[in-house]
Amino acid sequence: MSRISLVLALTMALAATSSFAFVGPSLHAPAVRSSRRVRMTMNAVDISSRMPIEKGSMVALVTPMKPDGAVDEAQLRSLLQWHVACQTDGIVVLGTTGEASTLSFDERARVLDITAEEVKGKIPIVVGTGTIDPRMVVKLTQQARDHGADASLVVTPYYVKPTQKGLISHFGFVAEAVDLPCLLYNVPGRTGSDIKPETAAEVASKHAGVIGMKEATGDLARVAAIRSLAGQDFLLYSGDDETGAEFVLQGGDGVISVTSNIVPEQMHMLMMAALDKDKTRAKAINTPLKLLHQRLFLQANPIPVKWALYRMGRMGQAIRPPLTVLEEEFHAPLEEALRAAGVISD
Repeated sequence: MSRISLVLALTMALAATSSFAFVGPSLHAPAVRSSRRVRMTMNAVDISSRMPIEKGSMVALVTPMKPDGAVDEAQLRSLLQWHVACQTDGIVVLGTTGEASTLSFDERARVLDITAEEVKGKIPIVVGTGTIDPRMVVKLTQQARDHGADASLVVTPYYVKPTQKGLISHFGFVAEAVDLPCLLYNVPGRTGSDIKPETAAEVASKHAGVIGMKEATGDLARVAAIRSLAGQDFLLYSGDDETGAEFVLQGGDGVISVTSNIVPEQMHMLMMAALDKDKTRAKAINTPLKLLHQRLFLQANPIPVKWALYRMGRMGQAIRPPLTVLEEEFHAPLEEALRAAGVISD
């Protein structure tokens, strides 16, 4: 949704009511979402003063590093400038692909400052702030807000396997503690914890700051399930590049993409075609990218994508332990995917 559209929607919502009282939520009533947006502007989370999160392709950005493991600030700036030029619809920093779990609090702050300096006001900034301890999530989310983020991306607590009730409590605690719009992040293949559609809808109905979700199960049936429970303006992003186009064709709003690190312009165009429900154009754009979607996961993310960017000449291949650089046996298969996508020719 564009900033203009968002302002118009809020204006119409305010004009349509003589009271700003919040209407109690119902998991089966999509109309609740518009009431929640009015409440959001009246209370803690005033998204009207922030650049809205856009539909389309948001890149799950890598964090370039020097051979000694230090963040390579010059290469980070270069990547950010490239994404602005390629019309990437959002920058997601300090997530799994960005190796956030190995970065110190001060290093995170520096990455955030550089990101804001390069793209603030041009592309929405989303920051990964999830971890196990909700108090630390609050601290990281406050840091993200203070350094210019437009939204946070909060993954389920990993390893400890909370119940659905525990997830509701966890996300609610964070949403009420920090005045920054929040996207839930569901990736059970990594965390061992799955946000059920009913849980996502309940969290969203109770907490105005929860504006959407990154759904990375690859289960396309969840698009309709979450839509029916959480409403049409609950933002839904695929976290699975291989099924991302179909996810949007079935009603999603975009993708938070690893592939976009390599082909940002193509991923933007793919999402625009899918949002337009143009299946023919989406297929034509996506077909050359299919190998890339798959082979960027030949080893654990972000190992392959960092090597691919190195192979393209865009940055070094350094990665922090316990991860190691892409093993040689995977070089040729990944190069094949890069050629198919048209990003290398030799």
